[in-house]
Amino acid sequence: MKRLLCVGMLLAGVATVSAQEKAANQELRALSVQEVPLVLKTLAKLVSIESGSRDLAGLLTIRQAIEGELKTLGIPYEVVTTPAADKTGAMIQASLKGKGVARIALIAHMDTVYQQGDAAKQPFRIEGDKAYGLGIADDRAGIAMILHTLRMLSTLKFDSFGEITVLINADEEIGSPSSRQRLIQLGRDNDLVISFEGSGAKSDYVRLATSSIARANLSVRGRAAHAGANPEFGRNALVELSHQILQLSDLSDPARGLKLNWTLARAGTVLNMIPPEAHATADIRAQQEGDFDEVERVLQERIKNKRVPDTQVSVEVVRGRPPLNPTEKSRGVARQAQAIGQEIGWKMDVLEKATGGGTDAAYASLEAKGAVIESFGLQGFGAHTDDAEYILIPSIQPRLYITTRLIEDISR
Repeated sequence: MKRLLCVGMLLAGVATVSAQEKAANQELRALSVQEVPLVLKTLAKLVSIESGSRDLAGLLTIRQAIEGELKTLGIPYEVVTTPAADKTGAMIQASLKGKGVARIALIAHMDTVYQQGDAAKQPFRIEGDKAYGLGIADDRAGIAMILHTLRMLSTLKFDSFGEITVLINADEEIGSPSSRQRLIQLGRDNDLVISFEGSGAKSDYVRLATSSIARANLSVRGRAAHAGANPEFGRNALVELSHQILQLSDLSDPARGLKLNWTLARAGTVLNMIPPEAHATADIRAQQEGDFDEVERVLQERIKNKRVPDTQVSVEVVRGRPPLNPTEKSRGVARQAQAIGQEIGWKMDVLEKATGGGTDAAYASLEAKGAVIESFGLQGFGAHTDDAEYILIPSIQPRLYITTRLIEDISR
């Protein structure tokens, strides 16, 4: 009889806990709905600030705006500088202490690919279920999601984590030269790193793989001459560069995640001179570091085939961001996020294959002891375009719910 009584009490306790959890989840769901217009207000503020990776004044302005939000939340932070920060801008690192043991890092970036004046082409605006604006998907939405997730945790008075660290850097779009070591350290120190780049417009997802990035620098040395009086004396570096680019433009292999695209070129100094020098740069993406070895071998072999005699051609492959690859720990957290999404009828895919993008999550994963997951910003489209970048407003509420619940679950 006593045994039956104990079992009954245990079952009653389980039912009580479930009811409490259900009530807490309902409160979180209602709070995430209320937060949507506040997120849009934050996005409007952030989008209005131009902050290209080399725009130090703009980076200072947006950094100060983020600092103001952290002050309002009562979250202590520090401005982190490095020897290269005078060229790339400083980053912000905030820390929120809890009563538990789990250590979680949230990362995003405040720089964009755009130039000063581009914001006039695409100011913040709402059309239907889309919010448009320069840099809104990459990565204003990531910053806003972090700030409002912290706000929700504060409103809920949730403090079961050990420490939540926030890092928002200012050099992601140029390879994170100033911040990469701190990102690597975050991976070492935390049980989970969540990167807040955007998700896709057609389907929402958690990303577990990103591409490795390199660049190829192609240089041609010719000989200058008067373009009208004696062009035959010259050796046209621009013509040779064009020949090289054409014969080096078929190296992509999308089936294995290898992409090579020539994106920058320059030649000549004045109109009436045969150009003595010409240079071009290619963007290279790969899923495996070893693919760069093969690309470099092919480049070096093919440049031997020249069109303009007596020109010197050279190519150099410079490796940058490493790849992010799935791990069992990251798969486990991704499944956890999927299950949380199902609570509110929100479908999330898990992407385990890189599609060409490279992010700071890869640096965090280099020496990570825990899980590193990507794409916890908002659904959107048009990153790196100057007139078509948007986020999907309906993704704000579920993403706030999923992110906050995930932090709660990991903390417990």
